[in-house]
Amino acid sequence: MKGTLQKVDAAEDAQRLAPHNAEAERQLLGAILVNNETFYRVSDFLEPHHFFVPPHQDIYEKVSHLIRAGKTASPITLKTFYPADAKIADLSATQFLLRLAGDAASIINAEDYGRTIYDLAIRRNLIRIGEDMVNIAFDAPIDVPPVQQIDDAERRLFELAETGRSEGGFVAFGDALTETIEMAHAAWNREGALSGISTGLHNLDKLMGGLQHSDLIVLAGRPAMGKTSLATNIAYNVAQAYQAEEQPDGSLKTVNGGVVGFFSLEMSAEQLATRIISEQAEISSSKIRRGDISEAEFEKLAACAQTMQTVPLHVDQTGGISIASLVAKARRLKRQRGLDLLVVDYIQLLSGSAKNSGNRVQEITEITTGLKALAKELNVPIIALSQLSRQVESRDDKRPMMSDLRESGSIEQDADVIIFVYREEYYLSKTEPEVGSPEYAAWEAKHEAAKGKAEVIIAKQRHGPTGTANLQFEGQFTRFSDLAEDDHLPERYE
Repeated sequence: MKGTLQKVDAAEDAQRLAPHNAEAERQLLGAILVNNETFYRVSDFLEPHHFFVPPHQDIYEKVSHLIRAGKTASPITLKTFYPADAKIADLSATQFLLRLAGDAASIINAEDYGRTIYDLAIRRNLIRIGEDMVNIAFDAPIDVPPVQQIDDAERRLFELAETGRSEGGFVAFGDALTETIEMAHAAWNREGALSGISTGLHNLDKLMGGLQHSDLIVLAGRPAMGKTSLATNIAYNVAQAYQAEEQPDGSLKTVNGGVVGFFSLEMSAEQLATRIISEQAEISSSKIRRGDISEAEFEKLAACAQTMQTVPLHVDQTGGISIASLVAKARRLKRQRGLDLLVVDYIQLLSGSAKNSGNRVQEITEITTGLKALAKELNVPIIALSQLSRQVESRDDKRPMMSDLRESGSIEQDADVIIFVYREEYYLSKTEPEVGSPEYAAWEAKHEAAKGKAEVIIAKQRHGPTGTANLQFEGQFTRFSDLAEDDHLPERYE
């Protein structure tokens, strides 16, 4: 190239036609015109825009409308939709349609022809995306920074990889009912009878039915309540339980647990790993950091680390990333390694687009809306952590309420589930009266009852009850677990 890159220009490269197969298009259209049942072999995946030759696009679209309306599509019925003097490839419309019928492929080969046409359309789209990337990079428009171009290219590639999912559209109610029955059957067969992914915490699963696909779950709490610990525990439990079955096409389908992506905007990956290995090995994280461990404890750590090597938990420790960058990275993880659960720690450390900078309420709205859209697009639950305002501290009863969420309007609206973590032990330990005082005995009884316990309060759940799951919390291991004895059902939280 004589040391100089050439800008992509389709006009200058006209001699190199985009990949296509006009013969396959003709023979498939002919087969449909001869036998309309052929249409249903390809209609699930083949759209008019997948055809390369414009007249073929037009014919397939007209054929689709006729057959779906319960009418016969043939050269005779189809010619009425063209003007009497219409020409297609130097032939009259009637002659062209009759020639198509004469070129008909066997109905046995119809689906193969359809797949060929579809695959070539995908290749043309890849070329188009590549050309756009090069041209925009050469033009360097002021309002399109390189990071935005990367995000846009990844979005378009992901949509292409998802085989038309981005096109959306209506779903027949009967199809939705079938999916519901399949979900119920899977829950019935699954250990624990859960419709979603198990958190590994029985009391929490009882209220939520597991983590539901496409749900945005906001997990909030004041500092030192353990919200990051709870999110980390759930993430590891899900990844540790991962099991998959190979499908006929070679892909893997998750049957238990899941592949987890964890955006740790506050802690490093090493800090997160220390928390998890502390929980699993039951060795205090402070002792691990100081190196204050015995030889037996070190061997226990090494054994746990060996076991944890294969757990599909992927951590991104980039701080202060934008919602657009997070979305792009999540799509890439889904495409390359699979994804069943996404955790974001935490919402307030994300940034929005430049247009909303300076207006934090609008920025949080953009972030929560983006997270909910991502949960639906990837069809995975997203656990997003959130801070609570200081007004909690000014109340006698410090159990959180939804109004305590920072910039709460959009968070309340976009979240499918809102969970608060509350540990009364933390607040009681800060109000210890003098030993021997009249108040001490009552305080000691309350402190003993609250010791090592946490309330996980479900304040909002679109598809289930609200309530409180009572859990055990071991601070030295940053671990939540089920209580040894659960004497009562969760009470409804108003």
